[in-house]
Amino acid sequence: MKPGLKVGTSGTLDLIVGGSDVIHLGSSQPVSTLVFCTPSMINLMEHAAREALRPFLDDSEESVGVNVVVEHLAATPINSVVRAEARVTAIEGRLVDFEIVTFDEQEQIGRGTHRRAVIQVERFVSKLIEKTSKLNRGVIVPSLIEANRAELSPLKTLVVERDGPIVTVTLNRTAKLNAVDRQMTTDFEQLNSWLAGHSEIRIVILTGSGEAFCAGDDVKEVGTLELAEATKLSHRQASLYLAWERLPQIFIAAVNGVAFGAGCVCAYSCDFRIAAHSARFAMPEVKLGWPPGYGLAQLTALIGKARSLELCLTGKQITAQQAEQYGLVHDVVPQLRVIPAARELATQLLKQPAEALRLTKRLLHADEGTQSKQAFLADTAAYIHCLGQKDAQEGIAAFNEKRSPKYQ
Repeated sequence: MKPGLKVGTSGTLDLIVGGSDVIHLGSSQPVSTLVFCTPSMINLMEHAAREALRPFLDDSEESVGVNVVVEHLAATPINSVVRAEARVTAIEGRLVDFEIVTFDEQEQIGRGTHRRAVIQVERFVSKLIEKTSKLNRGVIVPSLIEANRAELSPLKTLVVERDGPIVTVTLNRTAKLNAVDRQMTTDFEQLNSWLAGHSEIRIVILTGSGEAFCAGDDVKEVGTLELAEATKLSHRQASLYLAWERLPQIFIAAVNGVAFGAGCVCAYSCDFRIAAHSARFAMPEVKLGWPPGYGLAQLTALIGKARSLELCLTGKQITAQQAEQYGLVHDVVPQLRVIPAARELATQLLKQPAEALRLTKRLLHADEGTQSKQAFLADTAAYIHCLGQKDAQEGIAAFNEKRSPKYQ
């Protein structure tokens, strides 16, 4: 910890009471009885204390709540501004006690006490990962991106070409229609680390070699994986696509051909999508005997529940023009115009102020809420469950033998 923290140190935090912060009291007057709830009061108090501690923490440290005692004194309606004031009352090594009071625009609405512990993040995460590995149906914590500020080593399945602030990434498994396998997963993770360490790169254009953008996961490889390995791989892939929301660069998918399954997820994980007239999109996993292992919530946020149900339950292919109508694609252009159109968009974006662009991107992605960011854990659980069933075995066999599957 940095020096200077003492009894009396304080911090404040303001919050506009929104829809997720209230409960409905059940009256016939619904608007006036949406009131700030106690769990949200606790959340406000904890975050005020966290903000008070933040200036005194090293980069390797964070604070976590240990206990909290809250009195909720008065009701506050939705859209009110509420404030928490946290004051340090005691310091015992790495344990810090707070007294906290909360107000709305008219009166005091709460008071309480709170204790926070200052922890070493790396040690905490290591213990959490160890614990997770021992859970029967445990979840995998999405991996943090470790920034690589060195030069990017050549990758086996991705071709990376840099032109000043623009990087073009080409999926390069042409014979496999650029299907995503374990090696490409590793290559994407290395790419993400490199991008995290080079914020001077502002635009990433993603495209495919040959006639395909990306035909999906490598089904033949999936058929060889133990369920534990398939689970880990699915979480890694979900995490690398989610990382594109958190990275400072703007991602543009230049969809030059088919974008099926993981290829479709790869495309809609980008910030923009430009497609060739000949491009096709699909979420065909159900035809193989399993649901998508990740990306369902992101797809639904993009095109809505009705269209997501249509794509994922039927496995149907749609044209680039249909994808544009669905809201899946921003623009459709001739085949030879896909990369030039992406570069024209990149040039337009480079004229915008860099920091404002980064922050706007971050806010827009964050505004979807936390549920869609973690839903892939449930997606993967369903995917792994089905992958162990006979229907999935038949789906993989039919794929390998180039025949129609015969499900029970």
